[in-house]
Amino acid sequence: MRLKCEHVWNYISDYIDGSVNAQLRDEIEKHLEHCEICTAVLDSTRNILVLTADERTFELPVGFSERLHARLAKELVGHTAGADADSAEL
Repeated sequence: MRLKCEHVWNYISDYIDGSVNAQLRDEIEKHLEHCEICTAVLDSTRNILVLTADERTFELPVGFSERLHARLAKELVGHTAGADADSAEL
């Protein structure tokens, strides 16, 4: 089974927690070996966990969430389009 990015993202927290089964963990790790976007999502999620575990409080800049969601949507569309183009070449 070849995982898609969206599937990896659905399990990223469970993967970090170590609560996914061995087969799924192996599939996620295989996907991460070649997917820079999912590796970045994993690293970012780990960083967020470290930051939120810190007792200090900080405020995000105004509009940060909207810009983040727009950037993620743009990256996802670009990544999906690139994957479709790769598939068409085969």
